[in-house]
Amino acid sequence: MTYNPASTRYENMPYRRCGNSGLKLPAVSLGLWHNFGHDTPHDVKRAMCQTAFDHGITHFDLANNYGPPAGSAEKAFGQILATDFHGYRDELIISSKAGYDMWPGPYGEMGSRKYLIASCDQSLKRMGLDYVDIFYSHRFDPDTPLEETMGALDRIVRSGKALYAGISSYNSEKTKEAVAILKDLGTPCLIHQPAYNILNRWVENDGLKDTLKDLGVGSIAFTPLAQGLLTSKYLGGIPSDSRMAQNKSLWEDQLSVPTLAAIKELNEMASGRDQTLAQMAIAWVLRNEGITTALIGASKPSQIIDCAGAVNNLSFTEAELSNIDRVAQDANINLWAKSSQSDNAPG
Repeated sequence: MTYNPASTRYENMPYRRCGNSGLKLPAVSLGLWHNFGHDTPHDVKRAMCQTAFDHGITHFDLANNYGPPAGSAEKAFGQILATDFHGYRDELIISSKAGYDMWPGPYGEMGSRKYLIASCDQSLKRMGLDYVDIFYSHRFDPDTPLEETMGALDRIVRSGKALYAGISSYNSEKTKEAVAILKDLGTPCLIHQPAYNILNRWVENDGLKDTLKDLGVGSIAFTPLAQGLLTSKYLGGIPSDSRMAQNKSLWEDQLSVPTLAAIKELNEMASGRDQTLAQMAIAWVLRNEGITTALIGASKPSQIIDCAGAVNNLSFTEAELSNIDRVAQDANINLWAKSSQSDNAPG
């Protein structure tokens, strides 16, 4: 059946300028990290992408290792581009990344020029694209000169394989260095993608949030829902179909007694705002426009609709923010902490 996007798709979603660039991103973007591999029926993937676009979500974020298995998310999205989104490429922002393990041997991960350029070529082939809009260095590589990694991004942009360059999970210090190198090369750093949510506040503690503002670099916060912790999913236990039950980058020890208590109280606060917990968590990330866009994940279309509804109320009173701070501080759930500390991390 032919897919026809909703004619109202641009009516409710706000679009924010990405740093000092000319590019605008939707306040909510869709990431295809989990639930877009061989373990999810293709019809569900199609329905999620269609639902996202129908609600004004024009940005779809991937990486070479997304699946499972690695590469399968890009292949699936490539099929959707060829069918459902055929003729709509210029309305979409498509990004991919490279940094994590993809193939055997010494050239299959991290930040070398050889790995990044080969990875970009492979990603384009899997998706059937001539270019992506944004290509990222997925993590900082402490064993490769930053000049080499940023030089590879510069080369990818200059070759026409990407329109913009980005970085992910770099700390404030390394971000400043990377941005300076790219500026000297003539390819500005468009965007940084850090993990950030009510329970994971490292971008504030590290000073990264202020650094990005000062440098005029955009920001796309991934895991704004703490991989589902900041939803109603775990309020009554651990569902059998959840990431935690399946050990998909979320484990039972991360749902501690204090964390669960905080989530329950946050849920009550959200109800008082006439929002779901997921909507309030996204709105909190997007408050005062310190973050350009919140990058959600989903396993079903209804979750995307819920998250898109966050844009109906993005403002907080000082009392609300103080109460959130009182209830929920950093819960030590940042899987990417090592990368931001100039070391290795899962992803």
